[in-house]
Amino acid sequence: DNFDPETSHVLPGMIQKFHHAKINLLPSVTLWGTGTPCREFLHVDDLARACVFLMSNYDEPDIINIGSGEELSVKELAGMVAKIVGYSGQIVWDTSRPDGTPRKLLDVSRLYSMGWRTEIPLEEGIRGTYQWFKQNYHQ
Repeated sequence: DNFDPETSHVLPGMIQKFHHAKINLLPSVTLWGTGTPCREFLHVDDLARACVFLMSNYDEPDIINIGSGEELSVKELAGMVAKIVGYSGQIVWDTSRPDGTPRKLLDVSRLYSMGWRTEIPLEEGIRGTYQWFKQNYHQ
């Protein structure tokens, strides 16, 4: 993804906004919508493991979803990202901006019934992504 505050997806956008606010000592960060929509996140390494798992263990014509099977609200995500980045200012919700789809959660019951599980917890994945961002993203 990219970390542009206007065009990125929710997670990299938050990382960029909270980091920018932290280093510039801003009192608040404005995020789009109400924070109530729920999202599911999956670390790319877990996605790769799931693909390899399925190539070795699945030979059916039916589609199988790959996901974490867990969701959290955008507001909960914002709190998590702010904490990881070390930003302690106020989060302001701009309700004139769109929320997007209320829920994005995949049914991963078929994959999980085969024994596959995610290995990278969301908070750990965000910490790693933030470290990468600080080392590689030059504004």
